[in-house]
Amino acid sequence: MSHLFAYLSRMKFIRRWSLMHSTYPENVQEHSLQVALVTHMLAVIRNRLFSGEVNPERAAALALYHDVGEVLIGDLPTPVKYFNPEIKTAYQSIEQTAVHKLFSMLPEELKDDYQPFFEPADADRDHHELVKAADKLCAYLKCLEEVSAGNKEFSQAEQTLKETVERIDLPEVRYFLETFVPSFRLTLDELG
Repeated sequence: MSHLFAYLSRMKFIRRWSLMHSTYPENVQEHSLQVALVTHMLAVIRNRLFSGEVNPERAAALALYHDVGEVLIGDLPTPVKYFNPEIKTAYQSIEQTAVHKLFSMLPEELKDDYQPFFEPADADRDHHELVKAADKLCAYLKCLEEVSAGNKEFSQAEQTLKETVERIDLPEVRYFLETFVPSFRLTLDELG
């Protein structure tokens, strides 16, 4: 018997942005789906417009698992996580231990198929680069939605994340920012 998917189903209970008031609380499961959707699109953009050779479906699948460790350790707020190098290093170590614990819950006969989702390999470096970019983009999108809903709590985070995503040196990210992001400032009626 394996407890892995019982744990993974609890991603919906791990709240993001825990130090900030949100007009709509976001959990890790929702975030992981959005990161997978954006990662998939970044991969398609890379392949179609910038001569890339990544597998969009693989990139999306990797994104679904990018925060699985948080079911055991929670989502530490970014200002705490990066407060100083010692905390950052310690948190990364704790997170890696949590991911290994989850991976160890898999039946032995399935571990080879799931290893890339729990233990990144160099072969997936380009895919993980897209997951990391999508993760930042999704945090920025959350800020845009909150600020557009009148929540000033996210104003500083929006500016910081805007600068962060604009510094990502990937043409597919710039394309995504220009093509898809402006819609996040619109109301439902304006989208129609």
